[in-house]
Amino acid sequence: MEAVNIIALSMGAAWASGINLYATIFMLGYMGLTGNIVLPEELQVLSDPLVMTAAGFMYCVEFFADKMPGVDTGWDSLHTFIRIPAGAMLAASAVGDVTPAVELSAALLGGTLAAGSHATKAGSRLLINTSPEPVSNWGASITEDLLVIGGLWTALNHPLLFLIALVAFVVLMIWLLPRLWRLIKELFRRVGSWLGLCQPPAPPEPPPAQADPTQIENSPDKRW
Repeated sequence: MEAVNIIALSMGAAWASGINLYATIFMLGYMGLTGNIVLPEELQVLSDPLVMTAAGFMYCVEFFADKMPGVDTGWDSLHTFIRIPAGAMLAASAVGDVTPAVELSAALLGGTLAAGSHATKAGSRLLINTSPEPVSNWGASITEDLLVIGGLWTALNHPLLFLIALVAFVVLMIWLLPRLWRLIKELFRRVGSWLGLCQPPAPPEPPPAQADPTQIENSPDKRW
């Protein structure tokens, strides 16, 4: 079970980083500081009060930025360059003292998983922003925070259950992302046509009219 625990911690940290990096760092640091878990040596720096203070402060900033329509999309766009590398680093550090090949493999898998969860979150929030009311933004943001906390708790206490749920999430993500991308492209196309930046799509051409058999039958040009 030791290997299962390590894999769950590594992939759980990467997955959660793609959704809310600062909540992930603060929760892992807090649980390590209070003795609820024993962090690998490479992750023990997360329990440093300075790191926890910085993560807690940035989480407070993200807590409000993530609930403001439009601001949340800008925040997610900026964090594309932060969450994915951080997810790869956390995944690689969580496997502990291993060979460079294993550490690099964990970083690659972790970075990919962080990119997937980040893209799913950012794409979903962009579509939610098409709604004029702010309630959906608040609901989505709070749900994401609870998902990160609950997912990390499950990864640390029930690693096998978490890995099963993670596989289900990856399958859902593979199914969902292409559909999100098509909807986002359609949204940008409509916005561009409203702003005059691109031409609206041409209406579909009607199917060619079929000749009436009775007219052909009675046509004077008909040759027998």
